[in-house]
Amino acid sequence: MALEPVLEKWSGEVAVVTIGATKAEGGSRVKTVKVGGQKALPFLSAEGNLPYPAVIAQEIWDITPNDWPQELIQAYAGALEDPLAWAEKCVKEQKAELLCVRLQGAHPDFGNKSPESEAKFIAQLLKRVEVPLIIVGCGDDQKDNLVLPEVSAAAGGERCLIGSAVQDNYKTLTAAVLADGHNIIAESPIDVNIAKQLNILISDMSLPLERIVIDPTIGALGYGLEYAYSIMERARLAALAGDKSVGCPFICFAAQESWRAKEAKLDPEQGVIWEVITATALIQAGADILVMRHPLAIEKINKYIADLVASSK
Repeated sequence: MALEPVLEKWSGEVAVVTIGATKAEGGSRVKTVKVGGQKALPFLSAEGNLPYPAVIAQEIWDITPNDWPQELIQAYAGALEDPLAWAEKCVKEQKAELLCVRLQGAHPDFGNKSPESEAKFIAQLLKRVEVPLIIVGCGDDQKDNLVLPEVSAAAGGERCLIGSAVQDNYKTLTAAVLADGHNIIAESPIDVNIAKQLNILISDMSLPLERIVIDPTIGALGYGLEYAYSIMERARLAALAGDKSVGCPFICFAAQESWRAKEAKLDPEQGVIWEVITATALIQAGADILVMRHPLAIEKINKYIADLVASSK
């Protein structure tokens, strides 16, 4: 007698977040990117609808990175000195469908660029590339509170994903994205309860959950990846069980964590492997957006996602 598989039945689902706005929607992007919408755990399509596979956002900076290993620098063949050319290379040559722009140059220790300068840069970038944008600050809360509202206004109507909002510093950014029609990244320190509370605080300011993406602050292979996996899994299980306050897509900065591991810098191939393995684990944990750097790692993960989607049908 054939055994029937035991299938879970879920009452909840993950909200769908749309990044980018086309001309018909008031923006200038050639297409949008949708994430979320899951009604089951990753790749278990027999248990529920999984409408949108994980996507990769290729990371660029507004300045030339001064701490990237040679393997990453060589992958972009001299384009790193011009952020606009760098972005264009990612889109035209490497077929990026989503870009993540890190405004590192605004940091007081890395150039201290003014809010006006960063807003001008984003306006220029929107004219050079037509893919949707994720825009993240420099990581200095005080400076980001000055820069990100200006950047948000400069990209008004483009429905970008802008971050990051944290529990002690979320009001300024939430007000800006609410006014300018963007989505927000809610960053929590590998803690389900804090992620839930932050989402509630942001939604209390009238920004709907359909415009919130969770950054659970993951670790890389060998640097807390297992714990990050368990936190993401707990949050996703809670969402599928009906807890709407954590029913948002995940964004994971896989490259940032992977390439600062000392093992990733031992030889050229190992860095790519570190990024790939970190990303594959995060996909299984439920990552919806992976921010990645190396073109070869991106190529391998795109194939991995396509293979998993095909095998789960």
